[in-house]
Amino acid sequence: MEQDELRRHDGNAPFITPGTFGRGGDILALQSTRHGGLSPDPWNSLNLGENTLDDPRRVRENMLILAKAAGFDASRTVGSLQVHGTEVLHAREPGHHSGYDAFITDTENLWLCIFTADCLPVLIYDPEQRAIGAAHAGWQGTAAGIVGKTLHAMGEAFGSRPESCEAWIGTGISGDDYEVGAEVAAAAAFPEKCSMPGAEGKRLLDLGAANRMQLLQAGVDEERIERAPYCSFRDEGMFFSYRRDNGRTGRMAAVIGIRPVSRRP
Repeated sequence: MEQDELRRHDGNAPFITPGTFGRGGDILALQSTRHGGLSPDPWNSLNLGENTLDDPRRVRENMLILAKAAGFDASRTVGSLQVHGTEVLHAREPGHHSGYDAFITDTENLWLCIFTADCLPVLIYDPEQRAIGAAHAGWQGTAAGIVGKTLHAMGEAFGSRPESCEAWIGTGISGDDYEVGAEVAAAAAFPEKCSMPGAEGKRLLDLGAANRMQLLQAGVDEERIERAPYCSFRDEGMFFSYRRDNGRTGRMAAVIGIRPVSRRP
């Protein structure tokens, strides 16, 4: 999918949306930016991370602001305290969990949320079975193949076939800015093509390329995979970055849901 199909929405709570997914209006998918919220420095301003030192009341209000701007029901969200693992939850009702780094559902008006500040969100849509998935893919989740496990879970639960799915790799830290130790880059999930030499024996790891490769290996068609063209580290004016800001920063949310019939265009 061409990157110029990614559209940025400017308003009270800017967010970006993939060019793919449900062109008939069945699906709403987006990733928030850092603008339009209530949080002060260092979380300014649309911080959606409950695992930060920001006031939880502001975080909840920020989600309401985003939901109103984007057109989803904030009371129907599914989230988790993410642990960089590969546990996948089949979500059937809203709620906040712990220990899950991926969700799947075929329930309408249920909004799967992945929270990031350098890790990649990967959103998946199966138009045949009208099912969706969302995964939190940092280096650990990527090394453990979380996107493949999410697709497998969708197959088990809904009969989803990877070749029928569409996938969006959202904004995270880019390969040009993500320096890691050689032992991380040497993980089996990261072949030579996913990393470049860095300083003093380190490597520059391209998580986007690694997740794209894993989607292809799982059977998703190349033309059905889209990558966001931004970098959380480099594009400071738009996104939070845990690495750039030394951990004192907010979180974006990547959200995907199946619109209820009454809310479709």
